[in-house]
Amino acid sequence: MIRLASLSLRRGQKQLLDRVDLVLHRGQRVGVVGANGAGKSSLFALLRGELLPDGGDYDRPPGLVIASVRQETPALDTSALDYVLDGDAELRMVQRMLVASEGDGVVHAEWLGRFEAVDGYSAEARAGKLLYGLGFSAEQLRQPVAGFSGGWRMRLNLAQALMCRSDLLLLDEPTNHLDLEAVLWLEGWLTSYPGTLLLISHDRDFLDATVNHIAHLQQGRIELYTGNYADFEEQKATRLAQQQAAFDKQQREIAHLQSFVDRFRAKATKARQAQSRIKALERMERIAAAHVDSPFEFSFRDAEASPNPLLRIEAGRVGYSERPVLDRLNFSIEAGARIALLGRNGAGKSTLIKLLAGELSLATGERHEGRGLKIGYFAQHQLEHLRLDQSPLWHLQKLDPTAREQELRDFLGGFDFRGEMASAAVAPFSGGEKARLALAMIVWQRPNLLLLDEPTNHLDLEMRHALTLALQDYQGAMIVVSHDRHLLRATADRFWLVENGGLQPFDGDLDDYKRYRDSGGGLPSAAMVAGTEASEVDRKTQKRLEAEARQRLAAARKPLERELAKVETEMARLSEEHSQLAAELAADSLYAPEARDRLKEALRRQGEVGARLGEVEARWLELQEQLETLAAAAD
Repeated sequence: MIRLASLSLRRGQKQLLDRVDLVLHRGQRVGVVGANGAGKSSLFALLRGELLPDGGDYDRPPGLVIASVRQETPALDTSALDYVLDGDAELRMVQRMLVASEGDGVVHAEWLGRFEAVDGYSAEARAGKLLYGLGFSAEQLRQPVAGFSGGWRMRLNLAQALMCRSDLLLLDEPTNHLDLEAVLWLEGWLTSYPGTLLLISHDRDFLDATVNHIAHLQQGRIELYTGNYADFEEQKATRLAQQQAAFDKQQREIAHLQSFVDRFRAKATKARQAQSRIKALERMERIAAAHVDSPFEFSFRDAEASPNPLLRIEAGRVGYSERPVLDRLNFSIEAGARIALLGRNGAGKSTLIKLLAGELSLATGERHEGRGLKIGYFAQHQLEHLRLDQSPLWHLQKLDPTAREQELRDFLGGFDFRGEMASAAVAPFSGGEKARLALAMIVWQRPNLLLLDEPTNHLDLEMRHALTLALQDYQGAMIVVSHDRHLLRATADRFWLVENGGLQPFDGDLDDYKRYRDSGGGLPSAAMVAGTEASEVDRKTQKRLEAEARQRLAAARKPLERELAKVETEMARLSEEHSQLAAELAADSLYAPEARDRLKEALRRQGEVGARLGEVEARWLELQEQLETLAAAAD
């Protein structure tokens, strides 16, 4: 058990935690959420022992093994596989003792027993599977760490943390440098992790799939909610609604008391009563209004013109240094198209985006642009092009010198660059703040074709939500690469699969894509990556059998999925009605004598809706279990 008791923590002048009480039990999987600067990373540093509390107690079991992802990776000559194996400190210690005890048979035998106890014989295979799941190929296992780029080194750090047989695993934004395939793999790995997990993430789908509690950091407090992120949102909304209702009720009482004070303060006959009401106002505990508004509010302005089609590629080939990455490209992008690119890491998604953006040229083939095409392109490497010595306001003024300064400031305010921050230098900005500025610059230019390559990296939940809403209302065409499934579901209506050097439509949704990947579509064998030889089988027969199995599974799933869709629709309707009834019953006016009949009807209907909602939820669980059983049988 890990316990924080009346714990306070400051960084400089800022109070991050104020007399916090928190208990974490073994096996809990906790998503840690809160606004940037709320203290999430500082909480992790405290748990690791890198920060000491300014007050209160932090108790943890003796010998607790904590694993977390290193933020820096030196340019080592160590191979990727050995680097990951270094994550298991006990294994490495046992290996050293085995070498040291080679001359002493008895001691050596004891260390061999310890080696077996720590699963030493399977260690390389375990490390290989971790690397495979995170997107590394068999050839990359022996490649030195120094040969990998920054993003791949972060994957190595993640694999090293997962290799550690830890009691407490601390993960701070682990999906930032992963593609969708690696995110899906990591979800599965974390669900079977036996220790205590604390996870900072701005990916709501990832949180929903991996955690069973949410720790919300806000105003120096930590509130622990049961359930995943979707449950947290619902509970928080209910709590805020109750808080707002209490606030509104108190404001009415304050207004009534203040009215009496204002009317009778000067009258001698009423002075004592007025004074008593003044004291009542002073004693009353003020309930803060529920501040639920996001600091971000922006939308894409309509493009000045939009040709149709916007862009067309015929018989295209693109690559690097005479090496084709994508070939036989034939497609057009129509006005208003909303397309998400799917495909494993390295398949060519970013290459395709760069081709469309004009950063890469076709090796062969033809590119036809519609007259008036205006591209807005966002990618992480573009953040490096920001002028660090200049301000957000300066960047927009460079784009549009004729715009009024106040108009630009109002626009930047929607991205939470307000007051002095709008005219401050970009250099000290965080990665998320720089990404917001790059997005603001794109939005201001009114593109009719939007190209987004991992736009949500470093963005917090509030900004992701604002971006999702803006993209939903965006009238132009959009092509997006993202591992944020919530963003993809909410904004894209078509999927293109980039695979095996080509591009083709993907007929399905993200759940279908996950099943496609789980069935082995386009991925190397895990056994090959772990270093063992795959069995020699008739590949055509194997593919045919796999296709038949998928067809049988799909046939069995379809009626269940149809019923599940109906049940979810009814459940959503009932939940909405139940919430409306709860709000109605919270109103004071319903308890007036003249509203007695309406109160009885509302109570009766609430009972009916609650009972039916329970039945529908039970059926939903049954259907989910049946679908999971079918999926397990297919595996």
